[in-house]
Amino acid sequence: MNRLITSYTNHINIPWVKGLADEQRVMFAVYHKEDELKLRARVEEFKVATESANHAWLQLDLTNLFPEWMSSQKYREEYFEDPESLTSKYKKFAKQSVAKLAEELDGNVDENTLVTLIGCSSLFGFTSVAGFVKNLSVHVPGRLLVLFPGEYIENTYRLLDARDGWGYQATAITADN
Repeated sequence: MNRLITSYTNHINIPWVKGLADEQRVMFAVYHKEDELKLRARVEEFKVATESANHAWLQLDLTNLFPEWMSSQKYREEYFEDPESLTSKYKKFAKQSVAKLAEELDGNVDENTLVTLIGCSSLFGFTSVAGFVKNLSVHVPGRLLVLFPGEYIENTYRLLDARDGWGYQATAITADN
């Protein structure tokens, strides 16, 4: 975890270029899924590095997005009885969740703000992290940091133990940078 924080600190101190596409303003700090609790215990160090580089920090925790969304559903009891019927609602969950987070960002961030997503592993099985990040990035005028439990190999991101991954234009920050 020390090396990841050092890599991040080095990266966040590089001056931000203006005029980048949404996806080019995204960073993935990649760590082993087994280190989730260690990362959460040390997320303050990412914040300190960000603020030391004269950028504002805003953290969004995705961990409870699905349970909160589920509890607001009118037919949640029926979904518990027949979980397969919920599969068709996952797109609605993703769209409403991005809209909810975009609302939280509105008026609270500017081009100098780093928005940090923690808990993206809780999206696994419900929506694509790549799609979720892409849809949210349009609402972030500064930079978006995704604390990502998985792997980054040959320009491909793999969340948790997923068999397949995806390519993305984001900057990968790893313990090896």
